Amino acid sequence: MIKSEWKSIFTNRKLLIPIIAVLFIPVMYAGMFLWAFWDPYANLSDLPVAVVNADEGAEYNDTSLTLGDDLSEKLKESGQFKFVSVSKEEADEGLVNEDYYLLIEIPENFSQHATTLLDEEPQKMVITYKANEGYNFLSSQIGETAMDRIRAEVNKQVSATYAEQLFDSITKLGDGFAEASDGASALKDGAVEINTGASDLKGYLEQLASSTIELRDGTSTVVDGIQKAATGSTDLNSGLSTLTDGTKQLADGVNQTATGAEQLNSGIQTYTSGVAKLNESYQLLSEKEKELINSLAILQSSSVTINNSANQLSEGSTQVTAGIQALSQQLNQLSASLPAEQAAQLTETMKQLETGSSSVSSGLEKLANGTAALSKGTTQVSSGAGQISEGYKQAQQGISQLNNSSGALKEGSASLATGTSTLASKMNELATGVQQAYVGSNNLVAGLNELAAGSSQLKSGTGTLADKSGELADGSSKLTEGTEQLAEGTETLQSSLMDASEQSKEVSANDSTYDMVASPVDVEVEGVNEVPNYGTGFTPYFLSLGLFVGALLISIVFPFVQSAIKPTGGASWFISKVSVLGIVGIIQSLVVVAIALFALKLETQSVGLFILSTIITSFTYLAIVQLLVTVLGDPGRFVAIVILILQLTTSAGTFPLELIPQPLQIFNKFLPMTYSVQSFKASISTGDISHFWSTNGVLLGFMFVCLALTLGYFMLVFKKRHSKETVEA
Repeated sequence: MIKSEWKSIFTNRKLLIPIIAVLFIPVMYAGMFLWAFWDPYANLSDLPVAVVNADEGAEYNDTSLTLGDDLSEKLKESGQFKFVSVSKEEADEGLVNEDYYLLIEIPENFSQHATTLLDEEPQKMVITYKANEGYNFLSSQIGETAMDRIRAEVNKQVSATYAEQLFDSITKLGDGFAEASDGASALKDGAVEINTGASDLKGYLEQLASSTIELRDGTSTVVDGIQKAATGSTDLNSGLSTLTDGTKQLADGVNQTATGAEQLNSGIQTYTSGVAKLNESYQLLSEKEKELINSLAILQSSSVTINNSANQLSEGSTQVTAGIQALSQQLNQLSASLPAEQAAQLTETMKQLETGSSSVSSGLEKLANGTAALSKGTTQVSSGAGQISEGYKQAQQGISQLNNSSGALKEGSASLATGTSTLASKMNELATGVQQAYVGSNNLVAGLNELAAGSSQLKSGTGTLADKSGELADGSSKLTEGTEQLAEGTETLQSSLMDASEQSKEVSANDSTYDMVASPVDVEVEGVNEVPNYGTGFTPYFLSLGLFVGALLISIVFPFVQSAIKPTGGASWFISKVSVLGIVGIIQSLVVVAIALFALKLETQSVGLFILSTIITSFTYLAIVQLLVTVLGDPGRFVAIVILILQLTTSAGTFPLELIPQPLQIFNKFLPMTYSVQSFKASISTGDISHFWSTNGVLLGFMFVCLALTLGYFMLVFKKRHSKETVEA
């Protein structure tokens, strides 16, 4: 069956030519992709980029800066892109018309901003970058990388310019240090003279401080005496003021006393006449008082009699009320035998009688209480009248004595009136003298207060003079110390400036120095498993893709199930088909390897491992496609295309696995292209043998499982379709 299968291929041009064409499908698919993207950055010099230079230049330290022109020239000399200098209008129009992929615009203040580094608010140098991303997105990404390099170059150029100015300034600074050293020497001589003068000044100020202390002590004694005198005069003046007021009041009182004494004398005469009349009236009143006491005694005895009678009436009324109530109870028993009208009248009459009797009884009780109170009151009145009588007797005795003394009182009041009149005239003379003393005291107080105020100012001034002279003496000591330090410091300054001058002269700068300041750091790039270009990096991915597409296309031109002759067994039927696919897989693998190694100059870690990896990958994909198409037919091809699509997005052949969506990462471990890509990377770039065999082991697992399932399918189909025919034959 194997012989018949190959014979049918070579004798049938319609089958042979398509198979031969399919052998080159992986080369066309993978080779064309790799060729196109092998090293796209090698042709960046053909990528048109517009450059608009609007920089107007600037002046910096008498140096003309034209950084915009310098940058434009360096861009053209770099050859990184195809830089074209155009106007702003031409650049914008060309970017829209897709004549340029990128636009770099240098503004008019580009150089001017470069001079503001040392200003209070420095201005950054701005380069405008525009990209037509809709025209080509990758070109804009490449342009951004290029702009980073351009920015670094501009920074380096500006830093070098400032470094040059800096080193020039250091050279000038060295000359200035030498001149400053000479000045410091002269300054040292002057400081020594100042120190000498400060020492002399210190002695004079110490003498002044001791003298001012003695002056302050004497002034304090004088001030204390003046202040005490001022205080005494103030107290004297206050006493005289009080004495003046008192003498005035005393004179007024004496005058009033004289007037009162005369009035008293007149009143005493009137008083003695009244006392005589009062004595006569008290004698008459004594006689009438005796008659009143007798009448009160009669009234007291009568009120006792009335009270006893009222008590008897009250007791009788109470008995009458009790009898009426007993009668009313008896009548109530008899009223039952009387007619209703008479009984009612009798009952009403008894109620009225009871009410009247109760009222009389209540009134008599009140009368008895009143007569008792009357009897008690007459008794108290009689007692009070006796006490009044005793009082009248004592008053009459006093009035008799007062009447007998009236003569002596008249003589004394007359003498008092005469004496107070004399005292009033003398008190007026005393008040006038005190007033004159008070005026003199006021003048004394005013003078002493002015003297005390002046002495206080004198004391304050001498105290301040003493304090300040002491402070001045202390300050002169510090001044002396400071001038000594000044002399030492100027000597140190001179030597330091001389050293600085010598060191600054040792600073030498050249273009290498400026370049070092502008760009002090270089980056050394060291790679692990270095990949030289895009083509080498994409080879594992595109080779896997091409081999899988080749396996799909072979299923279209070569029948995976239909045999050239009648099958003789399921295993031989399977082997005849696998032998063709195996040879096809080896041939297309070798063709792909030859193109990659010799035409594209692919560099690998191991050519043998690279060929082995290609053959295993091709066999695995052919086994998978054979299983799907053999079992499912055309739907199997559709399933293979779906698997291809999933593999293209999840195999991590382009972007890292972590950068694709999380749901797609699930398929990575379950599809064969993941392992074919890793196998190619191991043989081409990393040289990791253990990883190479582990990934190829997974591919061989896919291949053997698919071949075993396909063999089982052929055995089952042969048994169903051809086993009876074989037995009959």
